[in-house]
Order: sequence, then structure tokens, then C-alpha cells
Amino acid sequence: MAAPGLFDPLELRGLPLAHRGWVAPMCQYSVDPAAGAGVPNDWHLMHLGQFAAGGAALILTEATAVSAEGRISPRDTGLWTDGQAQAWSRIVGFVHRHGPVGTRIGVQLAHAGRKASTYWPFAAERGSVAPADGGWQTVGPTTEPFGDYAAPAALDEAGLLAVVADFRAAAERAVQAGFDAVEIHAAHGYLLHQFLSPLVNTRRDGWGGTAANRSRLVLAVVAAVRSAIPDAMPLLLRVSASDWVPGGLEPADLAGLAVRARDAGVDLIDVSSGGAVAGAQIPLGPGYQVPFAAEIRRESGLPVGAVGLISRPAHAQRIIAEGSADAVLIARAALRDPHWWLRAGVDLGAKVPWPPQYERAAVTEDY
Repeated sequence: MAAPGLFDPLELRGLPLAHRGWVAPMCQYSVDPAAGAGVPNDWHLMHLGQFAAGGAALILTEATAVSAEGRISPRDTGLWTDGQAQAWSRIVGFVHRHGPVGTRIGVQLAHAGRKASTYWPFAAERGSVAPADGGWQTVGPTTEPFGDYAAPAALDEAGLLAVVADFRAAAERAVQAGFDAVEIHAAHGYLLHQFLSPLVNTRRDGWGGTAANRSRLVLAVVAAVRSAIPDAMPLLLRVSASDWVPGGLEPADLAGLAVRARDAGVDLIDVSSGGAVAGAQIPLGPGYQVPFAAEIRRESGLPVGAVGLISRPAHAQRIIAEGSADAVLIARAALRDPHWWLRAGVDLGAKVPWPPQYERAAVTEDY
């Protein structure tokens, strides 16, 4: 049997996906707090809707906080209220109606932990938000801050169980909003990654110390979310496969976690890296995280997604054909060209449906 390509279909837990080219989560920091904390708006409708019209098979939303204290910034989206779920429902319906390939959309549920309560990137200020500007007390495994951010409060047993409950409640609202899939964010130095990384989690209780104890929170969240969503709904887990610092997480650690996550109901591992500690030196380059995805796929037997400076259709095609990943997620390339998948289909000779309004552009000639 021939190896699959970028535009071959993929099924996750019974959810059919038109092809293997997806949109990676991208924070937009565009909520208007005056209109309601955590509520997505017209910017999010436009931002995500354009990728549906552009032929993406699956869109993952930006990191969407499971609680107010879990936001990266006051401008982040959330899913801790019914009003937020209603606003997301409008966007989900728009994506479903306007994707020529039958685009699906999943929500990335997140808690920023000690990296929460920061100014959004477009603000003049940097670092932790001042209390006068609406900042709040952050939380983490310990009281050790991230870089020069404000010090977090160490989560106790009750606080940890509340985090798990918040993820479950947000997953229930994701179902109500009509999302097709849920992704748990356990990467980029946010709360779940903070507990996984030995560089950050220096606790000596049942939530730290050994690799099994450091994995306890993320696996508890996986179990809670899995129990809150329909059996047929795919559950994805984003991980940082390397901390890029000696003594930190390595791909073998995440491969072991992936096996346990698979047994708990995860259907795909979305493989990224970095973010746990400030100042890590990351050797950026096209596809620099693909070897991590390939190793986790090989060792766990789970489908994986590859992400990280993948912009050329031929490169994405090769990643799938070589068996390094089962899907390719793009971000910056999608911002540059929201119709990346339509163009990639032309470049690769695949039959990708175009919106009828745009069919006159579905030619290879540059005129």
C-alpha cells in the first residue's frame, strides 16, 4: 500500500478529516475585556473563518483558558462561562458552513499557570500585568517565577483538583458549543507543562519528584476531559517534546507519557517544544521539531502532528509520506496565506475543492 500524502483523508476516533493539513493554535490576544472577559468576537470569526474558506481540514483555536486565572493575558479567549460558549458556537457554525472541504474545528483548552497575567504582545508594557491594569495572582507547581514575571502561588491539593474540574467543565462547554474535537495544551511552559518538566516542578509530594508524579496532573486532566466529551469526539494532546535545556524533558520522556495518554483516551499527540524556562536556546529552522514527532510516533504507536516552521507544500507532503507524522499543522504560513491549502493542492496536483466564489482562481497560470 502506498504511503499517504498530505491530501489523503484521515479519521480520528470516527471523525473524518478531509486531509492532513491543519491549522495550529495561534494566540490572537484580541478579546475586548470591556465586552466580556474571555469572549471571542468578530476578529476571531474572521481569523478562523478564513482558514475554513482556504481549505484547511482541521482548525485548532488559540489557547482558550479554562478559568479566568488561567489566561495568558486579559485579552485571551476563555471557555469558563456559558456566554463564552455561545460566542464560540457562532464561530463553530461559521466554520462548518464555509469550509469547502468540510472543515472541522477543535478548541485548545489551556491554563497558563505561572506564565499567566501578562501584558498582551501589542501593549507597550511587558511582563506581568500590574494590579492596576487588571492583573491577578498566578499559580504554579511552586513559588518560583518564570524569568522576571511575578511569583506564583504554589497550588495545593484543593487547587490542583479545582484545575482538573475547570478543564472538565470547559470540555463540557466545548461540546455545547459544537466543537468537533478538543486539544489539551500541555506545552510551551504553561501549567500542565510546568508540572511535567523537572526544571520547573521541584515538588516532593505526590504531584512532583518522579516522572510518574510529574505526569499525574496532565493525566488527571486527560481523564477528566475524556469523560466529559462524547466517545466519538477526538482528544488531542499538545506537548513540548524538549525543554532545550540540560536536565529538562526529552522526546523519550514524552513518548512514555504518550503511551499513558493513549491508554487514557488521547487520539493524537501534537508535538511542539520549548517554553518551560526563560533563555533556552532553540535551533529554529524548517521542520526543526519533526524528528521529535517521528520519535514519539514510533515509540507510542499514536498518530502525531508535526508543527514548526513548515511552510512549503512539498515539505509538508514529504513529512507525511516519510511517516514522520500523520498530520502537519501550520501557523505563520497560514497567516501569510489563509488559502495555503488551496494553493498547496494545486502545487501538489491534488483535487482540493475550492469555494465556488473562488473557483475562477483555481488555475496554475500566474495571471
